[in-house]
Amino acid sequence: MALRDAKAGVRNEAGIEAVSGILKQRFGERFQTGRAFRAQHAHTTTYIPTQLPDGVLFAETADDVKTVVRACADHKVPVIGFGTGSSLEGQVNAPNGGISIDFSRMNRVLEVNPEDLDCTVEPGVTREALNTHLRDTGLFFPIDPGANASIGGMTSTRASGTNAVRYGTMKDNVLAVTAVTASGEEIRTARRARKSSAGYDLTRLFVGAEGTLGILTSVTLRLHGIPQKIAGGVCAFPSVKAACDAVIMTIQMGIPVARIELVDALQMRASIAYANLPYEESPALFLEFHGTDETVELQSAAFAEIAAECGGGEFRFTASPEERTKLWKARHDAYWSVRALAPGLAVLSTDVCVPISRLADCVAETQADIEANGLLAPIVGHAGDGNFHVQLLFDDKSAAGIATAEEFVARLNARALAMDGTCTGEHGIGQGKMAFLEQELGGTVDLMRQIKRSLDPDNILNPGKIFHLG
Repeated sequence: MALRDAKAGVRNEAGIEAVSGILKQRFGERFQTGRAFRAQHAHTTTYIPTQLPDGVLFAETADDVKTVVRACADHKVPVIGFGTGSSLEGQVNAPNGGISIDFSRMNRVLEVNPEDLDCTVEPGVTREALNTHLRDTGLFFPIDPGANASIGGMTSTRASGTNAVRYGTMKDNVLAVTAVTASGEEIRTARRARKSSAGYDLTRLFVGAEGTLGILTSVTLRLHGIPQKIAGGVCAFPSVKAACDAVIMTIQMGIPVARIELVDALQMRASIAYANLPYEESPALFLEFHGTDETVELQSAAFAEIAAECGGGEFRFTASPEERTKLWKARHDAYWSVRALAPGLAVLSTDVCVPISRLADCVAETQADIEANGLLAPIVGHAGDGNFHVQLLFDDKSAAGIATAEEFVARLNARALAMDGTCTGEHGIGQGKMAFLEQELGGTVDLMRQIKRSLDPDNILNPGKIFHLG
């Protein structure tokens, strides 16, 4: 489905040439049109073919962004925001050509308000850089999608990650944004107050819009206190279903787990080989608890009882920062460990999310599908909120291999939707999941189209993403 949705669109050659001339004159060396620069700003971490922009502007201020968008608006040329390029569904591709705005130089932390537990950053700040900056305040930003993604990109794709079960996703942690609209005007969606009943919730409109409604120039974030104690560990299970049952029981009993990640036996084998982990090749849960010495001990003990009831092995946990870092680095490196399983094959990383009560069913049926079709596809998941990922290894140079991959993804999404789930818990729609969004929401997508046409009548903001306007 992704290849069909990633078809090139209609290019405005005259407009692109005019805008390129304007930006070259205005920005000099900060505007690049060389193929290497353009290719770097269209790459994706999926098999979706790259579609290059016609130029890349390295923005340094919000005024730079306004200048680019106004020029593109005047000449009806597409403009695409670019953070770190770690999106998974082709969000940074330029199917109609146009201008990519690189935010790597807009990487300043503008304001930190420790008393209010919030901060405001430019879109190019990465999550790791932000937490390094916050370290001395006793605060941290908890959203951790694995990659060292930019805050602007995480906001645009409504990212979540391993901590979402306790701290929520980007939609729960963004208080306000400033954004440049299709007319080139900068707007602010909210103030710093923790709640408001003032009009439409425009902040949530921009969170997850994938740059199709505006180009973000700053993001105000909710922060959290660094826990007094953090402990994490691993527990092996005889089957993925047993592990999922333990997850469901843990959540339903209200144990405030911070992270609870599922890996199947194949993923564990890959991680053991890649990160030299001292674990057995079996399905497992990676967990982490945040709190005080006493609460962490109580939570860990409660989970150990649940694990035993579900047939799990010993829950081995540690408060050692070094050991925890190694554990979670192995989890975050899952993609690379899977690539190492079969270096000649491509990896398609796809996700779905279902109600927590259906997680075991959905994962078990997906495993049966994988086995029945002879596929190589490890499963990992942010199991605490019903979200899991399948990392399918396949031959992306073969039409048959691509067809097999796309057919599997279609079955996976149909399965999740049949369980009242969603086609994506955190990757977003981009180009890769347009068809599944239509299946999930039906006519509601027409309302999204109306909003898009109202805010971006000439369709210049990241066109060809989320849905087709035609």
